Amino acid sequence: MNLFYQPRLSEGVSLLEGDEAHHAIRVLRIRVGDLIFVTDGKGIMAHAAITLIDKNSCEFKITQQATSTRAFEINLFVAPTKNADRMEWLVEKATEIGVSSITMMRCEHSERKQISHDRLVKMAVSALKQSQQSFLPEIHDVTPFQEIVEKNFGQKFIAFVDQTNPDHLKNLVAPGVKYAILIGPEGDFTQAEIDLAMEHTWKKVSLGPTRLRTETAALTATLTFVLANT
Repeated sequence: MNLFYQPRLSEGVSLLEGDEAHHAIRVLRIRVGDLIFVTDGKGIMAHAAITLIDKNSCEFKITQQATSTRAFEINLFVAPTKNADRMEWLVEKATEIGVSSITMMRCEHSERKQISHDRLVKMAVSALKQSQQSFLPEIHDVTPFQEIVEKNFGQKFIAFVDQTNPDHLKNLVAPGVKYAILIGPEGDFTQAEIDLAMEHTWKKVSLGPTRLRTETAALTATLTFVLANT
């Protein structure tokens, strides 16, 4: 069955509107009586039947509903690349894998200071539905590095190019906690940024022996956290 997104499902809203309704009516040609899945992106997954269709919306009736929780949380902080397509790709793939939040981070060497937030949210919603998940990651706008490093998490890591660093992320991840990782721009973090992060108890980690692109490093870290919990 097709999966649709209704963020107010827990409030009793049983209606597909906007892009969701357009996709149901114009693309999939859904009819009254058809069965669908609906999620609020916060853990609810419902089975439902279409009960009414008009020009711009679809009403549905829930027939079965389940709520799931997450045993761990992945918070990804990444400096956006100059090429916006690469960040869209990252949001899509990280959503499929199971990231909890993605925050675009403004660093000294950042190549891009602004992002299309609405576009990235749409990419995340599309990936959520494609991968049949019930959790939509929170997508946060560009936030200064200093503001981010002051936040607290169960485990927090900063990944950067350092061939002398023996500590690989996969060897340090403890299962079932709230993770955060900082992924810098193509020009990497400045020494001042690294020092500031370590002052706030962020752990320096390696992601392997090769030099990774920003989006590759971010996806590698995300997958490492997921695998540590499987």
